[in-house]
Amino acid sequence: MKPVALITGAAGLIGGYLVRSASRWVPDWEVRGLTRTEVDLTDRAQMQRCWERHRPDLVIHCAALSRTGLCEQDPARARLINVEATRSLADLARDVPFAFLSTDQVFDGAKGHYVETDAVHPLNVYGQTKVEAEQAVLENPAHAVVRIALTAGTSPTRDRSFVEDMLRAAAKGMTPTLFTDEFRCPMPAGALVRALWEFAVQRRPGVYHVGGHERLSRWEIGELLAARFPELRGSIRPGSVADYQGPPRPPDLSMRSDKMQALLSFRLPGFRQWLTDGSSDGVDPWDYSSEVIR
Repeated sequence: MKPVALITGAAGLIGGYLVRSASRWVPDWEVRGLTRTEVDLTDRAQMQRCWERHRPDLVIHCAALSRTGLCEQDPARARLINVEATRSLADLARDVPFAFLSTDQVFDGAKGHYVETDAVHPLNVYGQTKVEAEQAVLENPAHAVVRIALTAGTSPTRDRSFVEDMLRAAAKGMTPTLFTDEFRCPMPAGALVRALWEFAVQRRPGVYHVGGHERLSRWEIGELLAARFPELRGSIRPGSVADYQGPPRPPDLSMRSDKMQALLSFRLPGFRQWLTDGSSDGVDPWDYSSEVIR
């Protein structure tokens, strides 16, 4: 029998790509995706029954309340989903490899080019819940935390990635402001899940970063996407994070991924490179129904 890999958040952007790409990257594994309709991860009894039914040999935990705005509005719910459910699942997985997906937003953005040993200092509720969840996961020395960067792609529900948010805003006639002084290392979902599969089956514990090798401003990202999606042209405008009136925004969440890169068989792409390569091979990298791996 094949070993079983359990993927939570299978209806989300990354969980969906993980399940969909499994036959290509881990053909010797049986991959089972869990969605919210199948099991409530905040219900310990449901989780216990689910665990006994699947008996996984590996868990990649993607499920989360990841919308920063929703986390700010309801911190208790964010903590229940992001921290307590993670703690319970990690406990069930105490004897098997467990990879928890965290975020670059565990940092305050004051430094940039973050490495795994840098101190965390989140500025928002989402980042704080991820820090607490990381601590719970790492209580088991065999478990791993993977902090991921801003991820582009198409989700099953078409509402989980930042690209989908921008396209919806443009369709509504809105003109989002993209900051010229807020930086990330954006990553295509296809390349991210290839890295996650290669990493997860190696059973390596500890903290790792995964992001694209280019540090780009939000405005630069928007300009690149507008070249790919004509409907975004004229629908975005540049601005400065210094003029933003909402909750604090980390200005520079760029991360270094050298530690993860050393474990992989391929080079993590930059966002600009990926858009160029993807448009030249006849495969639409944004079509969820197609082969979306780079």
